[in-house]
Amino acid sequence: MAGRASATKQAKQRALPDADTSRAILQKMMLIRRFEERAGEMYAKAKVGGFLHLCIGEEATVVGACDALRERDYLISTYREHGQALARGTTPNAVMAELFGKRDGCSGGRGGSMHLFDAERRFMGGYGIVGGNLPIAAGLAFASDYLGTDDATLCALGDGATNQGTFGETMNMAALWDLPVVFMVVNNQFGMGTALARHSAQTDLSKKAAGFGVPGTKCDGMDVLDTHAVISDAMQRAREERKPQLVEALTYRYRGHSMADPEEYRTKQEVEEWQKRDPIVTFSNRLKDDGIVSDGDLATMDEEAMRTVDAAVEFAEKSPFPELASLYDGIYVYGAQVQGWHTVDQRSPDVHAGEREREAPEVSHRLAEAGAAYADREEDEDARLDRRPEAGEPATGD
Repeated sequence: MAGRASATKQAKQRALPDADTSRAILQKMMLIRRFEERAGEMYAKAKVGGFLHLCIGEEATVVGACDALRERDYLISTYREHGQALARGTTPNAVMAELFGKRDGCSGGRGGSMHLFDAERRFMGGYGIVGGNLPIAAGLAFASDYLGTDDATLCALGDGATNQGTFGETMNMAALWDLPVVFMVVNNQFGMGTALARHSAQTDLSKKAAGFGVPGTKCDGMDVLDTHAVISDAMQRAREERKPQLVEALTYRYRGHSMADPEEYRTKQEVEEWQKRDPIVTFSNRLKDDGIVSDGDLATMDEEAMRTVDAAVEFAEKSPFPELASLYDGIYVYGAQVQGWHTVDQRSPDVHAGEREREAPEVSHRLAEAGAAYADREEDEDARLDRRPEAGEPATGD
């Protein structure tokens, strides 16, 4: 892996943008780094439930790619998407509240870490199923083509997703229909804990879609400017030529696959080798060398990022959890042509379709709340079964 790390140094050094743009790029990367670090702390304190996948080390790939998008372009991601939501413009408050499962989160507290969503900014979500976002990306691009707009779609996927059946199916369809979509493979060297060379016969992932008619290129995912330039070019070709593109962004995550990952599959020395090319440190040094920022400026920017993250945590703490009565809001409901209920609420004597929970009698709400509170108590399963009334025996209760 150290060889791949040194190989990325061969990427062409891109010219710095103007001073204001350069500082804005660095500020975004700093915010994402501090946000992810704090998210990890909150997970350790049980403030965040489910899984948590951090993008620490991948900030250049995230910011470089997102800054290459137009306002009306679509972005769709994987479960490692906090940074992309932030880079696209979703507020840190809304992202942190979503991690906390709170009502003011960007997905209303329903999605959590892996399912952030912001339709206003055309961030069409993170997806927990590996490769599950690929066909959806093709659908978004098809919609742009069908409507005759010049909007394009950027789909982020991991190296492991290139082995999924959806990869080949989507590449084939995107090429066959000339869809305006760019697939960015965020190659952080490991599919969960399996090294790239052990899970993919073709380790040059930029070539992996060529057989389906999707040309590929690659960028240095540790260099924010190189990532931006390559993704910008790919988006332009997809948009103007109506030809799908694939870009391999070679990067590295400094943390495990998720917070539950013991990281037994790589050495400390390997991580340290990649940390020598930390995207925030290297870009900061370029700006210092060019006289755009000073050490004092960097300290001030970092303090600002910390204050923003502190405020996001405070906001998430104060935000309420979704109301119990909203449990069935926003679900998919079968039409009249399908007999049956999509979900059934059996927590009350008057069993009803779950999607009609708000119309249920008041007694149902009282019993449901009591049941939810009771569920928090630990009880032996056999004890619960023993309390069931025998056939013909009337049910009793307090």
